[in-house]
Amino acid sequence: MTDPSEARLLKALSDVRIPDGKRDIVSAGRVESVSAKDGAAQLVLAADGDQPQAWEQVSEAARTALAGVEGVEKARVILTAHKAGPSVQETAKKPETKPEAPDGAKDVKRIIAVASGKGGVGKSTVTANLAVALSQLGLKVGLLDADIYGPSQPKLLGLEGRPDSDSDRKRITPMSAHGLKVLSIGSMVDAEQPMVWRGPMTSNAMLQMLNEGDWGDLDVLLVDMPPGTGDTALGLAQTKRLNGAVIVSTPQDLALIDARRSIAMFDKVNVPVFGVIENMSQFICPHCGQASDIFGHGGARHEAEERGLPFLGEIPLTMRLRESGEEGAPLVATAPEDPASVVYFDVARTLVERLR
Repeated sequence: MTDPSEARLLKALSDVRIPDGKRDIVSAGRVESVSAKDGAAQLVLAADGDQPQAWEQVSEAARTALAGVEGVEKARVILTAHKAGPSVQETAKKPETKPEAPDGAKDVKRIIAVASGKGGVGKSTVTANLAVALSQLGLKVGLLDADIYGPSQPKLLGLEGRPDSDSDRKRITPMSAHGLKVLSIGSMVDAEQPMVWRGPMTSNAMLQMLNEGDWGDLDVLLVDMPPGTGDTALGLAQTKRLNGAVIVSTPQDLALIDARRSIAMFDKVNVPVFGVIENMSQFICPHCGQASDIFGHGGARHEAEERGLPFLGEIPLTMRLRESGEEGAPLVATAPEDPASVVYFDVARTLVERLR
């Protein structure tokens, strides 16, 4: 059966009204994205955080409308609302309390952010390979792709299809790949669909995957962070569940500038930095084996030493590493003897010791 077009889905949604009843969710500009693939429809709906119950009703009406479209076997609605902040009077009346631990991650022992501050330094590749290495060392590992604007994990891990969801329980079943439990917004929207969202929406999407993901009992959940130090990083830190962070940078100062900002951000929110990884430390020629310092060498090590942080390792850039990412087969799983794989396993063992 052919999947319905976006136009047909929008037509069905045009009968769903926003809480005040004056306009439908389409004309009111509340539909952030809607698509259908393999019989599964998904709507991202922008809601007002000060009317949670009313928008839950709108969400259910939208889900029912999508489920009624020919070719749709199941439908899911993601609300991107965030709660309005308390008034000055409310803040004065009661002391600040820590947010409750998210239900979906209640059995996750450790949550570690893998961050860089700057895009293009190979952070997602590092996260994927580090997660698989930890799994091969015997840990139960999950991976949350929090890079909403540029999710890479579906490609790096060879994920296809969409995660199953239970609308009644508000649970998303993580997908399985290479011994990992994985959730990524990239598996929930069409590959070429841009995420034209403001900052708070990205934070809420990440938190929804964390809260509603049926993660189960995990030793560690790695979070592939987006570049920068904005809403997503702050949103995760404020859950009070983040146990630590690993910083990834290439050797040159252009990347280290933003890595310093990332370190400073985690310091401000009282999240310990477990260490620094230098990625693309050297390029190893596949023909002669000679190492070339394309991006310089040793910059991340020097930065870690200057700040009194552990230096976790230098990951070289090899041809096989690049190919493995394109093939959706992490290097540590397919070529454990590769020089980069050796470093990944060393870093994983160091983290295991740190987590004990």
